[in-house]
Amino acid sequence: MKKNAIFRPTAIACLVAALSGCAVGPKYEVPATANPAHFKEAEGWVPAAPADALDRGHWWTLFGDATLNELAAAIDVNNQNVAAAVAAYAQARAVVAEQRAALFPVVSLSGSGTRSGGGDSRTANNYRVNIGGSWEPDIWGRLRAGVTGAQASAQASAAELASARLSAQGELVANYIGLRQTDAQLEILNTTVEGYKRVLQITQNRFNAGITARSDLLQAQTQLSNTQADQLTLIRQRALYEHAIAILLGKAPADFTLPAAPWTLAVPEVPVGVPSALLQRRPDIAAAERRVAIANEQIGIARAAYFPSLSLSASYGYGASQTAGLFNASNNLWSLGVSAAQAIFNAGAISSRVEQTRAARDVAIAQYRQTVLNAFADIEDQLSATRTLAQQQELRRAASEAADQVEQQMINRYRAGQVNYTEVVNAQVTALSARRAMVQVQADRQTTAVALIQALGGGWHAE
Repeated sequence: MKKNAIFRPTAIACLVAALSGCAVGPKYEVPATANPAHFKEAEGWVPAAPADALDRGHWWTLFGDATLNELAAAIDVNNQNVAAAVAAYAQARAVVAEQRAALFPVVSLSGSGTRSGGGDSRTANNYRVNIGGSWEPDIWGRLRAGVTGAQASAQASAAELASARLSAQGELVANYIGLRQTDAQLEILNTTVEGYKRVLQITQNRFNAGITARSDLLQAQTQLSNTQADQLTLIRQRALYEHAIAILLGKAPADFTLPAAPWTLAVPEVPVGVPSALLQRRPDIAAAERRVAIANEQIGIARAAYFPSLSLSASYGYGASQTAGLFNASNNLWSLGVSAAQAIFNAGAISSRVEQTRAARDVAIAQYRQTVLNAFADIEDQLSATRTLAQQQELRRAASEAADQVEQQMINRYRAGQVNYTEVVNAQVTALSARRAMVQVQADRQTTAVALIQALGGGWHAE
């Protein structure tokens, strides 16, 4: 009998180990998505392939601005959104460790001492020391599905960290470009204001000499005042950009100042052979795909409720009324136990939970596919904008140069009394608008390059 008592739990353990290879969850496959052979707005691109683990590199250095390089490099250290994403990733990794721990037995050590008595003044002591363990074997793969789901969640969290970092970097670069654009606009307006002041003086002199009407003088004063008001608007916009950059760097706006400096107009060019594989580096796509994997594992966890749960327990210890003989062999105590539980009737609750998890997976799949489609559209948009803005810049440059010549000719003809002042004002307004449009298209080209880099998942120059 004693031999059989030992054999039975051993046989149970062997059976449990054999059954632990079972799994009720569906095998995960990455959902199929649209995969065009090339981008419509660019030639020479190759089919996409997973590459989200590739290093993005310091893509902002492509703009050739030393100040920008210094600011962007500080994002990882100081940006609070990135810091929160780092903490979330650490939390997700800890969840993986917690889920993995559920696969192993729990061992505990306990000890107790009690003294009891009654009305007859008799007392009794009881001392116990016990070591025990319990284990829920993962027969149906529920715990393993939890671990796999937690791993996918950690990978999604890592992708979200990369997304937060890329978003913060892109926002900082865009704000920096906006600030430098404002500096360039202010320089144009400063020069224009000085020119308007000279024209105002000419008009004042002509009015004092009785050559021109008072309306010409009032027009000149109005134009100068409006341009000076535009200067103040740009100063306010520059302050907003500076404050935004400070926040992105984790600093209070009062503690950050970015002095005016020449604007580096470098615009990164997309190499002809850039592969569309870089699309798979987009962290939002990687995160969306990992969320599908998480949802898939939830189906297995829900299905496991159809099958009985099994738990093994064992303990060994000593119990005695005196501490002196507590650890004698005659005082030892042991136990082995097996428990099983199976739901007999729950009015379809388990089936409903399984259907919920399947529907949740279908939602995640649809969201993943939509994310991929949005990414393709995003890249096509930026490639189209990159091409057209480059063409626009040449046209804006030609228009600005022509408008400058017309402006100077009108001023010379006004001095000679050949045209009225209204024509001078029209020429000046057109010239100023052309100059500012030229600066705007230069900024648009740079911000579009930033958007394209973000659409590609963070640059294309890394190996």
